[in-house]
Amino acid sequence: MYVGYPKLTQQEHLQHLPKLSGDCCLPAQAVLAALLPGESAQGLRLTSTGNGPVYIVTLEKNRFVALDARTGAVLPAVDKAVALKSAALFAPNQPLQYRDLMVEDAWTHSRALDGYRPLHRIEAGGQGETLVYVSGKTGEVVRDASLTERRWNWVGAWLHWLYPLRGGSLNGWWTAIVVYSSLAATLLSALGLWIGVLRWRRRCYNNGSHSPYRTQVGRWHHWSGLIFGVLVVTWILSGLMSMNPWRIFDSSTARPVRQALQMAPASLDSAAQLACLQRNGFTAVELVWTRLGDAGFVLARNARGESRLQPESRCDPMIRHDFSALETAGAALLPAASVKSATIQEMYDWHYYTRDEHTMSGHLERPLPVLRLQFDDAAGTWLYLDPHSGNVVHRSDRPGRVKRILFALLHSWDWGPLLANRPLWDVLMILGSLGGFIVSMTGVLLGWRRLVRCGC
Repeated sequence: MYVGYPKLTQQEHLQHLPKLSGDCCLPAQAVLAALLPGESAQGLRLTSTGNGPVYIVTLEKNRFVALDARTGAVLPAVDKAVALKSAALFAPNQPLQYRDLMVEDAWTHSRALDGYRPLHRIEAGGQGETLVYVSGKTGEVVRDASLTERRWNWVGAWLHWLYPLRGGSLNGWWTAIVVYSSLAATLLSALGLWIGVLRWRRRCYNNGSHSPYRTQVGRWHHWSGLIFGVLVVTWILSGLMSMNPWRIFDSSTARPVRQALQMAPASLDSAAQLACLQRNGFTAVELVWTRLGDAGFVLARNARGESRLQPESRCDPMIRHDFSALETAGAALLPAASVKSATIQEMYDWHYYTRDEHTMSGHLERPLPVLRLQFDDAAGTWLYLDPHSGNVVHRSDRPGRVKRILFALLHSWDWGPLLANRPLWDVLMILGSLGGFIVSMTGVLLGWRRLVRCGC
């Protein structure tokens, strides 16, 4: 609730990158020619690492290749020296201590990091204050984990997600263990709640209580189960739903959204694009090549996270796309379906909302305003397009909207009125958690006593 699993936000990624100068780089077109035959670029960025300015090319199957922006050469695997330089950009004026090159540890289990592995692990700030992880493929800092995050997560997310089972001999079984233990716990909790209701009497038992149990622990378990039992069941069930068990929330009719990288040569001249941005008073630290319909753009970001769109055909940076052009281009993303509703959304709603930065989904960009397109396809697809980039920032279909209720609502209580009225949300979550803890611990104690009595 208050200290989430370590992650690197977009703002953290940008804030320490050096500015890109107009004479820093070869045109992107020349650099892309260095890719191996048959490789197709799915995305292109110009950024900075310990190697200096680099082009990061996204390939199919979430693979990345880094190319030196000054020479066009494909960069070799990132070594210790380059990793330390990248970490120095991210944590300036802090002492650095190189640890090792590793594939995965307790703070890097995210599948989103798979294309960047192996990872260099570096201590920044002394006394292990912050762990900085640098990609062995691209040289970028891809995660940081502060000492506070690590300490609290040993008793938080690390236990909550059964991460002690990750990374070892049981790693391949982790998903099945979580799914089937959650399923068993859901069924047993529901059964316990049902039995608890049956055992409660309006008239007192001989022991003078409405509960038949003689011991204090037994009555505590019975009463707390009656009060918090439904909450226990829904929390465990919603945790099970977070795993998308047996892929029940996958939509067989959902069509992929593709935004190709095909760019005109003019837009690939990064020096000209940077010069144009600088003439208009915008200092970029990262460029991302993107498209909107048939037109190419360079999305420039500065260290504060602000952005500008530079069209490929003219020197005229703009803050965002026109909504009519965005609607036309968005409609083409699902060519076999038509748009039945287009809405400019300036407020968060039931399905499109933001959470605090440290939470599980807090790193996802949820800008406003957005254009929401509702399609008439079988999956009931909704696309949310960001006018500042032209990108799809959220996609929703019918199974996904069911999961939003069964997982996010029941598990995190991310109902707008509650989230907007802190600390009401906090008080209810803490009380619910304490109630669930009492139910669980009294149940463990009763079970232990039963095992001792039977000599098991």
